[in-house]
Amino acid sequence: MSGIPRLTIDPPLLNSSCPWASSREDLQALYESAFTGAVTTRTATLNGFEEDERLHTVAFSEDKTTSINSYGYSPHPLSAYISWVRDVITSGPVPPRKPFIVSITSSSPQELSEMLDMVMDLRKSLASQSGFQLPNGGNLIAVELNTSCPNIPDKPPPAYTPREGLKPLLEVMANTAREDPTATFGLKLAPFVYRKQQQDLVDVISEFTTFGRNPFSFFTCTNTLGSCVMVQDNAPNGESVALPTKYGGLAGEPLHYLALGNVMAFSELLASHPDPAMKEIGIIGVGGVTSPQAFQRMRKAGASAVACATALGLEGVGVFDRLLPK
Repeated sequence: MSGIPRLTIDPPLLNSSCPWASSREDLQALYESAFTGAVTTRTATLNGFEEDERLHTVAFSEDKTTSINSYGYSPHPLSAYISWVRDVITSGPVPPRKPFIVSITSSSPQELSEMLDMVMDLRKSLASQSGFQLPNGGNLIAVELNTSCPNIPDKPPPAYTPREGLKPLLEVMANTAREDPTATFGLKLAPFVYRKQQQDLVDVISEFTTFGRNPFSFFTCTNTLGSCVMVQDNAPNGESVALPTKYGGLAGEPLHYLALGNVMAFSELLASHPDPAMKEIGIIGVGGVTSPQAFQRMRKAGASAVACATALGLEGVGVFDRLLPK
C-alpha cells in the first residue's frame, strides 16, 4: 500500500502516463488487472495533441530493455478521458477496484484551470453516486500535472524552471485545492541531474503550504530523458537512427539509475524538510522498472509506489504480475 496523502495504491504498482494508456481499451485492461493498484491515463491536453504518425513513434532496443520515443501528448482531448474513466468505473464492480490518476498538461494557467474544473466535476459526480467510493477511503480520482515532456518543440519542460515556468501553473492547482482541500494533486517531474535542481523545485513547492497543508500529494519521478539518440547497428537501408525525429525521450533500463537517484534525492529532501506538510508528500518511482528487483530498488530508494511504461509497452498488462515481488 502506498503512503501518499488521500491516494491509496494497493498493490503499490501502476502504469505511468504513457502511450500504452491512450485508449478506453487500454484503461479498461489496466483497471481490470489484479496487479495494478491504480491506473494513470496518458497525458491529455484540453483539445488533444496533434499527433503525426510519421514523426511521433517509439523504438525499442534489440535486447528489449530500452525505449526511445518522439511522442508528445495524447491525441485524445481531456473530455475523452473524462468520459472513458467514468465509463470504466461505473461499468465495473461496486465499490470500485482502484483509483484513476488523470494526467493533464497545459502551458496556460487559464486553460489549466478549465481542465482542473473538468476533472473536479468528474470527481464530484462519482462521489455523489451511491457506492462509488473506495473502501479504503482514498480518493477515486487524482490529478497529475505533467511538467516534463521533453519532446515538445519550443516548449521546454517547466519543471526545469520551477519559479519562472512552473509556479504560475502550481498557483492554479493550489487555488483549486483551496476550494476542495480533499483533492489529490501530483506532479510528473523531469529527470534532474544535480541537487540544486531538486532543491529549487522543493523550495517552490514548500511556498504553497497554508494552514499546515500542502496542496501537492505526490511527485512522479521521473519522466523520460530528452535529447537522446538510439542508433540501430543492424538497421536496413542504412537508416541507423531509430526515430524519424532523430532525438527523443529515453526510457527503460538506461534511465533506471538516474530515476533511482531522483527518487532518493526527493525522498531525502522531503523527509528532512522543516515543514511537516512537505514530509507527507509521497513519491511514485518510474524509470527502468523491468524486473521485481527494479521494483524493490525503487521502494528502497523511497518510492511510495512504483510505475512502469517501457515494460508495459513491450509485454502488455500481464507485465504487472511479473513485476510484483512474490
